[in-house]
Amino acid sequence: MCVPWADEQNGKMVNSSDLNKNKENSALHDVPGATKPGPMKHREPGAGLDMSFVRRLPAGDSMMRDICDHCGLISYDNPKIVVGSVVTFRNQFLLCRRAIEPRKGFWTLPAGFMETGETVEEGAIREAREEANVTIRIRDLFAVYSIPRLSQVQLMYRAEMVTPDYSPGVESLEVGLFDWDDIPWTELAFPSVYWALTQFQEVTDCAVFAPFGNRDGDWGLSFQVKRP
Repeated sequence: MCVPWADEQNGKMVNSSDLNKNKENSALHDVPGATKPGPMKHREPGAGLDMSFVRRLPAGDSMMRDICDHCGLISYDNPKIVVGSVVTFRNQFLLCRRAIEPRKGFWTLPAGFMETGETVEEGAIREAREEANVTIRIRDLFAVYSIPRLSQVQLMYRAEMVTPDYSPGVESLEVGLFDWDDIPWTELAFPSVYWALTQFQEVTDCAVFAPFGNRDGDWGLSFQVKRP
C-alpha cells in the first residue's frame, strides 16, 4: 500500500494522489540506483509495496529531488501560487482579521492558495467570497511578489466590491472597511499586505501601470511594522 511521506525539510505530507502528475515525467528519467520505471503497480489498489523516497540528483537535472527507489518516480516540489486582491469600496479598503494560524488575530487582505482547475482571477474572486462573503469585480493585475523562504509566488489584483455587503467567513474573526488613516498598520499580518496597500496608493489614479514587485527588494525575511 502506498503511504504518505514527509518532506525532510518542512515536514509536509505528500500522498500518492499528489504524485500522479509526475507519472509521465518519471518514465523519461533513468535514475542511477533505482528500479527502471515500469507500470508502477505498487500504486494500484491492493498493492503491498511501499514507496521509498531517497533524495538524489536525477539524470539530466540540476536539482536534488525525492525519487522512489522502487519505480523511479520523481517528486517535484514546486512553489505554490497565492492569489488575492486589494479590495476597495469607494475610498475604503477591505481587510480581514485572521481566525487561523499563522498570524491569527492580525489583519490581512483576502488571499489564499489557488485551487486546481481555476484561473488566477477566479481564485482571487473565490478567496474574497470565502474570507469576507463579498462579491468583487477584478480590475487588473497589481503586483507579483516572490517569497522564496515559503516557496510562494503571490499574484495580487486591484478589485472593487460590487455591493457594500460583507461579513466574516470561516477563516476570519472579523471583516471591515477602513479609511486609509484608520488602517491598523501595526497589526498587519504579513509584509506583502503592507507592500500591497502602500503600493496601491501610488497608482490610485493610474489606469495603466507596470505591476509592482517586492517592496525595495525585500524578500519578506523580516517585518518591521511602520506607518507609511
